[in-house]
Amino acid sequence: MQSRRKLRFRLVVSFALFGFGLSALFAFAALNIRSRVEDQLVNSSLLDDAKWANQQAYAGKPSGSRLLTGSVLSDRTIYKAPLSWQNLPTGVHNINEPDPDTAQIRHYKLAVYRENGIISFVRYDASREELGKRQLLISVIGAVFLFGLLSLALGLWLSRKVLKPVSDLARRLRDFRKSGKAEPLAPHFADDEVGELALALDEYSGRLTAMVERDREFNSDVSHELRTPLAVISSTTELLQGSPDLTDKLRERLKRIERASRQANEMIEALLLLSRAERRGPTRGETTDVSKVAADVIESQRPQMRDKPLEVELVVHEGISVNAPASVLSVALTNLIGNAIKYTLAGMVTVVIGQGSIEVIDTGPGIKPEDAERLFQRGVRGEGAGGSGAGLGLAIVRRLCELYGWHVSMRPRSDANGAIASIKFG
Repeated sequence: MQSRRKLRFRLVVSFALFGFGLSALFAFAALNIRSRVEDQLVNSSLLDDAKWANQQAYAGKPSGSRLLTGSVLSDRTIYKAPLSWQNLPTGVHNINEPDPDTAQIRHYKLAVYRENGIISFVRYDASREELGKRQLLISVIGAVFLFGLLSLALGLWLSRKVLKPVSDLARRLRDFRKSGKAEPLAPHFADDEVGELALALDEYSGRLTAMVERDREFNSDVSHELRTPLAVISSTTELLQGSPDLTDKLRERLKRIERASRQANEMIEALLLLSRAERRGPTRGETTDVSKVAADVIESQRPQMRDKPLEVELVVHEGISVNAPASVLSVALTNLIGNAIKYTLAGMVTVVIGQGSIEVIDTGPGIKPEDAERLFQRGVRGEGAGGSGAGLGLAIVRRLCELYGWHVSMRPRSDANGAIASIKFG
């Protein structure tokens, strides 16, 4: 994952690098031009001076150097020249020789011109030139660092000046998040790009607030409208169960209607909590017994087991109580236990409670390890899922568990066919 730098830091670094690079480029160009021009002028002057001395000697006139002191020799007297000079061709040569006064090695430029049997030598002390180059180089390097520091300081000042409105906008947004109340942002900023951004955020906030308000009203209306007929169904079923002339078959059907009504109420309450992202515990600080809710869910799911050689067993190793409404836990377990019963055509479904978790173990066709996490996505159904269904049950379970800090997972059994669905509390 790439690190994200602050905009101000990137602006300062970019400005400083631009200033430093431009200064360095200018310094390099200045040194290069100075060196080239100086070499051309010095070489040309020395060679021209040696040629002039040669011509003077050939004409029998007193020879010398118009620029520097040198020597003019012939082929017969060339032995008087230093040994390192005697075989040098016409041109300008770089040589290093000791200074006669200080015995220090110095850098010279030696101009040699050969014509008509006469050899002219003009020696130029380039040490001063090199000293000037070094002084110029030090000055240019100092100027580069100075301009780099000035660019850095200017970048810091400009970034603070330019990004101040952006920082102010971010601060106001953080304050709104803490207070939970959004106020208009645009009046606090000038009519520039940041002001346009603040205006766009105000418009987006207005649309989002209106949408949330509509969703809240819709959820409240749906909850009210659904609870009313469910309450009528529940009360009517209760009255009918009190009739003395009911047959056992009708009494069982009324119990199924009562369980379905209760499950619908629990589902409505759980969905309302999800829509509001509201985590609510039981009333009066009470806790919910997991084993009791699991037993109720198993009884409510027994009608699915008709005409199937299937048994459901509840094993409680350790009692567990959770700080959550029974309706939330019931919705989660109904989906997990109901799926296990639905997909298991024969065998056993075991619900095990203990060690801070509940596991639903079945002997059905099982699941693939790579599909275990995908089954909790919306609209995804397991292989072999027949009948109706939108693939939302496990997605709802995952959202409920995330709301209460639980961890839900599924995995294939390692010892036999089937799958294991588990919820770890806390």
